[in-house]
Amino acid sequence: MGDALKKLGEAELEIMQVIWSCERPVNSNYILKELQERRKWQLSTLMTSLARLAEKGFVHCDRSTGSNLYTAVISEDSYKTGASKSFLEKLYNNSIQNMIATLYSNKAIERSDVKELREFLDEMEAEHADRGEEE
Repeated sequence: MGDALKKLGEAELEIMQVIWSCERPVNSNYILKELQERRKWQLSTLMTSLARLAEKGFVHCDRSTGSNLYTAVISEDSYKTGASKSFLEKLYNNSIQNMIATLYSNKAIERSDVKELREFLDEMEAEHADRGEEE
């Protein structure tokens, strides 16, 4: 999955977000309609991207109904986890600390964001402790 992950372009990610947001398989017209605000695509352009996503193993196309129905093969969470790890490795030497320090020192995040992050981490740790989970 590592290699396929890196090749998900911006437009492909937008398509995946539409598919992920649906509880059931969707057809290409639905995807096209959902993307029309951001992308002025013809159906053929979308079909090309969907074929590429299927090739990469991101979506499954069910043709049994006579209408192509698309479902995600890779969950949004597992994609985000992989993409985040890859991003951290490439840009911040695999260190969340380096990332936060860079953002903070360049004023991309405020002191209030850091406070919010600290509270969030404390809550997460408390939750794990309540469940008796260890690092």
